[in-house]
Amino acid sequence: MTDTGETYKGEFYCVKCKEKREAEGNVVESNGRRMAKGTCPECNTKLNRILGKA
Repeated sequence: MTDTGETYKGEFYCVKCKEKREAEGNVVESNGRRMAKGTCPECNTKLNRILGKA
């Protein structure tokens, strides 16, 4: 995975809380796909959101 230097601010789904949360995360690219990685503001669980192909 390579860090693209971009940030993503939007909704992530927290598996632990089972709710959508507003969060901000860094955009990384792996195998031609972009993914945002952040942390849940409520429980500090790592969040992932697939953004699509670059």
